[in-house]
Amino acid sequence: MLMREAIGGSLRRARTARRRTLREVSRRARVSLGYLSEVERGRKEASSELLASICAALDIALSELLTDAAQALAAATLEVVGRSRRPVGLRHTDLRLAGDAEPLSAAVPLAPVAPVGTPAARPRPVARVAA
Repeated sequence: MLMREAIGGSLRRARTARRRTLREVSRRARVSLGYLSEVERGRKEASSELLASICAALDIALSELLTDAAQALAAATLEVVGRSRRPVGLRHTDLRLAGDAEPLSAAVPLAPVAPVGTPAARPRPVARVAA
């Protein structure tokens, strides 16, 4: 989910909870009906000035709108992470799958890797064949 989609959903929920039509809100906010519809559907990214105007038309604080959008975005992110088990961690020894309690290194032994710059890590020279 994108931030503009979360904000649009929050705007729509706020508008419908107050039983206002798109036309009423668009008139009070002085924004075109089509553009407001696009913002609510998450198709357009509204500026902060436009969001403040829409919030004023809905009689809600901009911070309330953004808090609701952030919560919706967090819930959607948790849902996605719950479905896909992607690796998380910065080092291979910390590698674990999202939702696993212990790091992968504790569950599965890893083969030792030679540090960069040691003779085992350097490529061996190739013998040249004279033509």
